[in-house]
Amino acid sequence: MKLYVGVTDKDWFYFLKEWNAVEMNFWRPRSTSGFTAIGPGELFLFKLKFPSNKIVGGAFLVRHTVLPLDLAWEVFGAANGCPSIEVFRHKISSIRNDTVANPHIGCTVLTSPFYLADDVAWLPPNDWSGNIVMGKSYDTAQGEGARLLAAAQNTLRSQNTSSETLIHEDEQRYGGEMMMRPRLGQGGFRVVVLENYGRRCAITGEKTLPVLEAGHIKPYVEHGPHEPANGLLLRSDLHTLFDRGYLTVTNDYRVEVSRRIRDEFSNGREYYARHGQRLQMLPSTITERPGKEYLEWHQTHKFLGS
Repeated sequence: MKLYVGVTDKDWFYFLKEWNAVEMNFWRPRSTSGFTAIGPGELFLFKLKFPSNKIVGGAFLVRHTVLPLDLAWEVFGAANGCPSIEVFRHKISSIRNDTVANPHIGCTVLTSPFYLADDVAWLPPNDWSGNIVMGKSYDTAQGEGARLLAAAQNTLRSQNTSSETLIHEDEQRYGGEMMMRPRLGQGGFRVVVLENYGRRCAITGEKTLPVLEAGHIKPYVEHGPHEPANGLLLRSDLHTLFDRGYLTVTNDYRVEVSRRIRDEFSNGREYYARHGQRLQMLPSTITERPGKEYLEWHQTHKFLGS
């Protein structure tokens, strides 16, 4: 298991701390191919730049991705660490030193953060070098990595972190180390679903990013969780029809279209052509595919009937 100490902008951090953000986008002004220093669920610590030079909090990695600036704002909003898209755009433009209207930026999605008071902020690792620009990963089984992990565990316990975030020791699998399972927020859910479906509509295979929407099978307002198994990536018109019950997905991942489209709108030829077809895209990991319990809820409570 590893953790990562990332060099963090002071304004970004204190904006999110004051807002008490529950997830955030630790963005970079230019797109990057990936962030592989730690894996999903591992700890990302925020170390402020000089002269502060203290670790002031942390969060847990959800996923790293690349998004156009406009979509990053649509997904995360103020969780980008800015009060408005205009401020967000200006900050990125000033760092990039260009006039690209909608650049692709690196997005390291973090969730379940904890914030430290200034008077109890932690010292950086003893081997931290002043020429580190981005950050550094540490093995949590020894040395400074072990020290920082222990400090994080104590902080999470003292803040009464829920069991959804804190998982107790499993010595057989994890060698006695405490593993964290972060709770996904709305932004993290959207990014995970987007990536799980390879950025393609589950029904049509459409890959035009601005029209793809990560939807809940069982809506969040109906106590549907932000879990991958409760998600579908759909083209915007299909998402609307799905949410309103004009189509559903069966337990064997086939599309079922309600005749109510024809009855109410005297139209729908394109959609009826999809009736009975198997989903074109599914997550490669079986546990992240649409869950039976959520599909059956949608079939029973939302679908308007064949």
